[in-house]
Amino acid sequence: MKKIIVASKNPVKLKAALIGFSKMFPKEKFVIEAVSAPSGVSDQPQNEAEALQGAINRIKIIQRANPKADFYVGMEGGIEEKHGGMEAYAWIVIKSREGVVGKGKTCTIYLPEKIRQLIKKGKELGEADDIVFGQKNSKQKNGAVGILTGNIITRTKSYAEAVVCALIPFKNKKLYS
Repeated sequence: MKKIIVASKNPVKLKAALIGFSKMFPKEKFVIEAVSAPSGVSDQPQNEAEALQGAINRIKIIQRANPKADFYVGMEGGIEEKHGGMEAYAWIVIKSREGVVGKGKTCTIYLPEKIRQLIKKGKELGEADDIVFGQKNSKQKNGAVGILTGNIITRTKSYAEAVVCALIPFKNKKLYS
């Protein structure tokens, strides 16, 4: 049984990690442990570099505290003003105990202007979603992508696909060594 530590207690992120690992390695058994870890970046990262760094920082913290796990997973959402709108996405970084690193990114969506304006006023994306859509704690449920697509793509599905992408170097070791 392989032990995965996810640097989050958000049930969406935990479920996405388990789905992604199970899809890439269907013959393996995994146990997931949730550990809170600060990102070391702003609460709402404002660009890809900051979001990616947040995911990496979370891994460093959980690996130091839990050196015996097989895999460490950091996830960090970000937004960015780009191409005339505000993008939203998340970076997923996975590191093995041996030091192999894989990275994946969720799909990118463009946020509605109402949400964009709330973020510009200092709200985090999840908080802005809850205000605009009259929901509670949507970031631990279907997220902006789920709300905006009518759950055709949920936050869990989007993150799980990015986990799969981050696991490519682990599935194709010869090509990435």
